[in-house]
Amino acid sequence: MDTNEAVSRSPRPRNSAATKELLLTAATAEFAEFGLAGARIDRIAERAGANKRLLYVYFGDKDQLFEAALHQQIGKLAQETPLVDGDLVAYAAARFDFMLAHPETARLAAWLRFERHGHSTQTEIDSYRSKVDAIAAAQREGRVNDSIPAVDLFAMVLRLTESWLDAPPALAAVTGTDPRSAHRLAEHRAALLEATRRITAPRTGDRPDDADA
Repeated sequence: MDTNEAVSRSPRPRNSAATKELLLTAATAEFAEFGLAGARIDRIAERAGANKRLLYVYFGDKDQLFEAALHQQIGKLAQETPLVDGDLVAYAAARFDFMLAHPETARLAAWLRFERHGHSTQTEIDSYRSKVDAIAAAQREGRVNDSIPAVDLFAMVLRLTESWLDAPPALAAVTGTDPRSAHRLAEHRAALLEATRRITAPRTGDRPDDADA
């Protein structure tokens, strides 16, 4: 019996949704640590406590599993870090908190850039496009600085939200304190929001109520 035949005949567990979630969680941890090339199906199955044949049944192959794990992380990020009415300060706060709590998301994105240079999923593109459109709308309404193109402004804020979390160890050491201590993180978060506020605030004379003054 060849592998494909064995997979097609493998019994599915009663709670297939729970098993798929376990495999996705295990795959996310594996890909975040080793990347797509370095990840191993055997280790993912072992992490999940599942038969590795089920991985092929549910996801097809390792590439498709990576895509599924990435899609899930993008979905979580989008859900927990909405950009409401072009409010980039609130967005920066939410994204910083999310990336701090979910370092695997940043690592998956880094592996994607390294191993699949230039590759983007439609989910990613749509997520970014909706946010850039929201910023452009806020700029037209005079609520956000319009001296910087919306896409560039968003790119800057994205990098700001990860500037300390992705800082070189030598730079983090300059503070002389634990770079992940609650005090240092709170201090940086405050600085991040102030920086975001300054670069996104409408220029004097651009605010809608300035015209009535």
